[in-house]
Amino acid sequence: MRIGFKKVFVCSKRRLVLLALFVVSFIALIGVAGSVPPAAYQPEMVFVHAAQKIPATMPQLTGVTEHKNEKASIDASNLSEGYVIIKYTGGKPVPIKVQITKSGGATYTYDLSSTGSAEIFPLSEGDGDYTVNIYENVQGNKYALAYGHTLSLRLRDSFLPFMYTNQYVSYTPASSAVQYAATITAGAANDFQKLEKIYDFVVKNFSYDYALAKAPPTGYIPNLDAVFASKKGICFDYASLASAMLRSQGIPTKLVIGYAGTAYHAWINVFVENVGWIEKAIYFDGEKFTLLDPTFASSAESSPEVYKYIGDGTNYTVKYVR
Repeated sequence: MRIGFKKVFVCSKRRLVLLALFVVSFIALIGVAGSVPPAAYQPEMVFVHAAQKIPATMPQLTGVTEHKNEKASIDASNLSEGYVIIKYTGGKPVPIKVQITKSGGATYTYDLSSTGSAEIFPLSEGDGDYTVNIYENVQGNKYALAYGHTLSLRLRDSFLPFMYTNQYVSYTPASSAVQYAATITAGAANDFQKLEKIYDFVVKNFSYDYALAKAPPTGYIPNLDAVFASKKGICFDYASLASAMLRSQGIPTKLVIGYAGTAYHAWINVFVENVGWIEKAIYFDGEKFTLLDPTFASSAESSPEVYKYIGDGTNYTVKYVR
């Protein structure tokens, strides 16, 4: 079997430049609803209400359930937690791709190291059958199947794929962003206050990297320690960093990849206990929440015109959730 692949992720500065043209005034950075009880909001607000209790995560297991051949392995020991650990063992120094497809759903394509390093990949579309295929590059953009296996997923809890580290939201307890998240959220009374502190930190302290946006490396994946140290990044970096900081605080967070207008982009959705998934609503301006998109908010210095844009969900089209 042979298959061709296109570059998976590109961030464009065009939308940010266009948005900047609409900036007519500078306002103070956002106020937040950390102390406002959920009951105060009206039914038409953009919450997806839910009463579920957020589960505790489990320590990672390896080698308990493994599917493999001489070229690759799929460790499904943590399947009920919503992720698999994959490594290429074929020994060829060639590009390697992973494709994860839920039956009847989207196909997610990733790069995988050819050195034998294990990497974590989420199963983010809920319970069902997933086919996991690992491909070796054979020539040009042609790939051949190295190994494949179908897994039947039954999650311990539906939040779990959005509570762990993975290739796109990669962190450890020692990561600078994780340690800083613990510092700035210490003493927070609830998840809203944690969200406020992490969001404010990202928006106020990080700038958009126009040079990287102009020519991102093929298969670019954020290095969160490097992003945290440089205090700059592209949309993918913003969303990945915020997701890591929130997940490390036990807050389920979806890194969403899709389109903002016509520009390929990334943003995040967050679950708050006893409120639900806030899918298009985080920022609070005294009247309503608007979409949490740290890239646009930071680059536009909190312009009301930009918040009007990012608060309009019709500008956003979801393609992948990781």
